[in-house]
Amino acid sequence: MDTHQFTNTLCLLVILYSAAIAKDDDGWLMKAPTEVRAMDGYPVVLPCSFSHPHHTHPSSMHVVWTLGHGRAATVLFRCTSLNNSKLCQSKPIQDQRYRLEGNHRNHDVSLRINSMTLKDSGRYYCRVEILGHPHTSFENTLGTRLRVEAAPRILSLSAEGTEAGFKAVCHVQGSPLPDIQWIEPDGVQEGDTSFPLSQDATGQYRTSSQLLDVKPGQQYICAASNSLGKDQATLYLLPPSPERLTAKSSFSLLVLLLALALGTKLLLALGVGAWVIKRRFSIRASSVEH
Repeated sequence: MDTHQFTNTLCLLVILYSAAIAKDDDGWLMKAPTEVRAMDGYPVVLPCSFSHPHHTHPSSMHVVWTLGHGRAATVLFRCTSLNNSKLCQSKPIQDQRYRLEGNHRNHDVSLRINSMTLKDSGRYYCRVEILGHPHTSFENTLGTRLRVEAAPRILSLSAEGTEAGFKAVCHVQGSPLPDIQWIEPDGVQEGDTSFPLSQDATGQYRTSSQLLDVKPGQQYICAASNSLGKDQATLYLLPPSPERLTAKSSFSLLVLLLALALGTKLLLALGVGAWVIKRRFSIRASSVEH
């Protein structure tokens, strides 16, 4: 096997050929797989082919690929072939990650997507529109489900302070959704994955786990795994340094001395005040006797 064939085999994934065939009453026929799986970071091809009842190939046509269906659909790729052209031209603003892989003149409108990411997972639809014939278009109504997979990757590992002490929090990304385990001095722990995540599409490939009651001076490992691999990161929670303890003790002693000094001054002021009042009463009493 040469390098080109090996690269294509590695990059262009495994397609599940339980293909969906869509046919309408006018004789249009469109064929596309129900599901395609891709690897994060590699290209993928979404196959789509069609046939039509016309005896000659349409001279002008649009090829459209969307993510999603109906009003919520996002147009990802659109090209136009005019006057029996062998080229299907897209606009200059077209995202270059998407390109027509098939030959539309041979009824192949497969789409190539480069540099896949986990965010590209979703259901894709291909559509052919015949120009010059109003309302003449056909689409694979079931769509093709694209599943992008990736080995686990730990996004962050940190310690957070709480009223009860410290907890470790680990954020992980991967598809299938990774399992998370904590490795600590006392053994392996499952951690808590029940705390809420953001309610968006990232919840399909991102998860988090927290480990409660982590102790300063200990080492904790967050280990994530799925069918494609594993990843891990280590957290070491530093114990309070002697300098900080000394500074804290010195600060507490200083506060105590200041409190004692203020208390002494207050008592002295009260004593002097009482003596002055008593002195004044004694002077007035002497004046009355005389």
